[in-house]
Amino acid sequence: MADYYEVLGVERDASPEEIKKAFRRLARETHPDANNGDRDREERFRIIAEAYEVLSDPQRRAAYDRGDRIDLNDLFSSFAGVDDLLSRFFGGGFGGFGGAPRGPAPGRDVGVAVSVSLAEAAHGATRTVTYRVPASCPNCKGSGSAPGAELPLCDRCGGQGSVRVTRQTLLGAAMTVARCEQCRGRGRVVVEPCPECGGAGAVTRDLEVDVEIPPGIEDGSRIRLSGRGAAGEPGAAPGDLYVQVTVEPDPRFSRHGADLLHRVEVGLAEAALGATRSIPTVADEPVDIDIPAGTQPGTVFKLSRQGMPRLHRRGRGDLLVEVVLVVPDKLAPAAEEALRSYAESTGEHPLEGKKRKRGK
Repeated sequence: MADYYEVLGVERDASPEEIKKAFRRLARETHPDANNGDRDREERFRIIAEAYEVLSDPQRRAAYDRGDRIDLNDLFSSFAGVDDLLSRFFGGGFGGFGGAPRGPAPGRDVGVAVSVSLAEAAHGATRTVTYRVPASCPNCKGSGSAPGAELPLCDRCGGQGSVRVTRQTLLGAAMTVARCEQCRGRGRVVVEPCPECGGAGAVTRDLEVDVEIPPGIEDGSRIRLSGRGAAGEPGAAPGDLYVQVTVEPDPRFSRHGADLLHRVEVGLAEAALGATRSIPTVADEPVDIDIPAGTQPGTVFKLSRQGMPRLHRRGRGDLLVEVVLVVPDKLAPAAEEALRSYAESTGEHPLEGKKRKRGK
């Protein structure tokens, strides 16, 4: 492995800014697009770019300094000129480069929203959605050309869909690849436009698709349907359809991932003496639980595997049942007398008569 510090001509304690500056300087001198496609220069540039990729990343640099093996995952195996490579380092542009489309523009993504109940989220559901987008023209099947008409090769790009252009950059004059605007990157020219779409290859219409809602889906999840979005330019792929899923609140439960929480109310006597309660489940099959005598407020009982399915995984969450003590705000005379007798036996000292706080 090359000494990356030596490759960039910097000290081992060089700052990130010094490393970046050294890379820019060497890139100007060695980049093959600025040196008439010199293959030796290209290999030299690869090494310089590799050194920058390692030393500009704190974790990779630390591993390199320790002598660890650096796996770049064939970073440069798909090298396709200055636009592709430098965008990896500088987020889509370096000295004026970046991002020129090289083919027909793909279709845009489309979003729709659906809602399901908690029970449907537990069992799975199907929703039919309708949305209006530019869709492939049925008359020309998206080609933009009248059926049977000739589609000759573009005489500007020779059918390649792209042309090489010269740009002035920090590297000097550099040849880069850009989309041919005469044929809009498809390599062929529409001579006789389709009468239905006017050569666009798409017409705006309503589309309908069934969306499968998987069991266990959570509120706010998005489902991606590849190729179901708007049609692209002739020769390009359509966009995707994104379905935003809302899971409607269920007053019986609060959800915590795959677990559900249900709060069950019990009175003073039930908490003290014990009781039985019927607990709802998302399977719509109530489960009876025993609340033992002396159960304290806030006690939680667990009903295993009675919660939500785990999305794209095996198993289910649990249903947690929290005991909530309900204190009456009004008492019938007989109930109040009985409660005062109880307080006397336990040594408690409640307020007398009307001094007791009444509920609102």
